[in-house]
Amino acid sequence: MAKISVMGAGSWGTALAILLNNNGHQVILWSALGDEVALLREKRENPAKLPGVKIPEGILITKDEKLAMDQPDVVILAVPSPFTRSTSKRLAPYVRQGQIIVNVAKGIEEKTLMTLSEIIEQEIPCADVCVLSGPSHAEEVSRGLPTTCVVSSHKKATADYLQEIFMSPVFRVYTTPDILGVELGGALKNVIALAAGTADGLGYGDNTKAALITRGIAEIGRLGVKMGAKAETFAGLSGIGDLIVTCASVHSRNRKAGYLMGKGYTMKQAMDEVKMVVEGVYSAKAAKELAEKYEVEMPIVDEVNKILFEDKSAADAVIDLMLRDKKVEISSLPWKE
Repeated sequence: MAKISVMGAGSWGTALAILLNNNGHQVILWSALGDEVALLREKRENPAKLPGVKIPEGILITKDEKLAMDQPDVVILAVPSPFTRSTSKRLAPYVRQGQIIVNVAKGIEEKTLMTLSEIIEQEIPCADVCVLSGPSHAEEVSRGLPTTCVVSSHKKATADYLQEIFMSPVFRVYTTPDILGVELGGALKNVIALAAGTADGLGYGDNTKAALITRGIAEIGRLGVKMGAKAETFAGLSGIGDLIVTCASVHSRNRKAGYLMGKGYTMKQAMDEVKMVVEGVYSAKAAKELAEKYEVEMPIVDEVNKILFEDKSAADAVIDLMLRDKKVEISSLPWKE
């Protein structure tokens, strides 16, 4: 049995706390929000984010970070990506040398273009920072529906240890050393999901969504490889797997926000309606800047940015994507003549 602290009591943090408790571990669930802690303690449920899902009595819920960070074997950092840096700074004084910290949020910091694990390593340099990602909506994990993810670490021994901790009959975990690829897939798929949702809102069909998913992973893969990630990662769970579920699922916040924008909502109106952090909005600018920095063509990302920040109509964005210059699909394949 491991002692595990889940820092962040949103839907994903709560779902993982339940999973780990059911796996037989000692779990603390921490939130910086006093009202949230009081609600979760009283109801043993998050009625807004995970209605009907009971939080086991064995999970200690607290606002006291000193208590939560008292010699845990593993720390799960589950705050929304915009709060990764501030939360890391807050927790840093309590972290011991070699402390395993698993980031489960998905995003890229807009100002620095750093991945979330890079932020954690910068703020807590003594930690052993890892990543858990993949097609894994909290609504399904919290209810014990079969799910598969991937855990990535600099050290194989750490990845193997975390694989053992998370694995269960309903939660299968693979390992990989490609932290950068895992994080880029998880962050950038949210931007593509905004586009897929927008297409749904416009009333387009499955053909359109399939095109966005396929060309979207091509964009993500091009950038990732240029940045030093492995191409194989983008064909895996944290790449195409996460992209498919985020573009297609009714649980996806990014798809829902895109859907509302396709219906005519502004970005702010869509985010207000979703009532949770829409990670793709925060990652879109960073994705565009990374594409420019590494000189990688990412037309879907470009159009999403124009919809979000330049008031371009979603319908015009789709037309411009369709009427781009003619291309070869896979440029590395040779012609016989």
